[in-house]
Amino acid sequence: MTTQPPFTITESMLKAVAEICEMVGRWSVESRLDLVSQLRRQNRIRTIHASLAIENNSLSEKQVSAVIDGKNVLGHQREIQEVKNAFATYEEMQNWQPSNLEDLLKAHEILMSGLVDEVGKFRSGAVGVYKDKALIHLAPPADRVPYLMQDLLNWLGKTDTHPLIASCAFHYEFEFIHPFSDGNGRMGRLWQSLILSKWQPLLAFLPVETVVHKQQSQYYQALSACDKNGNSNIFIEFMLDALRVAMQETII
Repeated sequence: MTTQPPFTITESMLKAVAEICEMVGRWSVESRLDLVSQLRRQNRIRTIHASLAIENNSLSEKQVSAVIDGKNVLGHQREIQEVKNAFATYEEMQNWQPSNLEDLLKAHEILMSGLVDEVGKFRSGAVGVYKDKALIHLAPPADRVPYLMQDLLNWLGKTDTHPLIASCAFHYEFEFIHPFSDGNGRMGRLWQSLILSKWQPLLAFLPVETVVHKQQSQYYQALSACDKNGNSNIFIEFMLDALRVAMQETII
């Protein structure tokens, strides 16, 4: 039996969903074909830069663009590799299904290739999330991860919850489980984008990561609050607001 992630749909969530849906409709109508390719590329660069910056990658947006263009960039080799991997992963995203375990593992393999030893497979040891050397989240034991992830993916494949809300709930549960030895933050954000892109293809290029990067402390506070509350309501509302802001910035 598939487990329903613990959250309650609130009036605040429904209001945010309605606003985002209205903006998505407007964005679809107003997107000029001659600008779509340029906009997609620009937003993809912003997405990669912000998602990696959240993980302390120091390359600028201009440097990220240069790496993607195949130009030589002065910087740490690991950070350059992170950009190359992220770009390759986002380019492949359209070929994956959100509820498919093999696709999830393949995405991690591409995203973290050459960066960690355990790529494309779940972690074999204990992991925690630290802030200023203090443990703020201890993830479930490694032997529970395969079951927890398959259960979460099964729920995602079957739920009739609106994709905007379901994607946020998945994002939180993914970070709670912390299924990989490294790369969990960027994988969670990637997979939320994938879920949304299957609902509205244009959202594959929505740089919500730029908003999360600007509100990074609130992002982690929302995750922590949900751990304490035992449900993902606060994180869902935070991410819906981030999506709404990203839509406003993109349309303008």
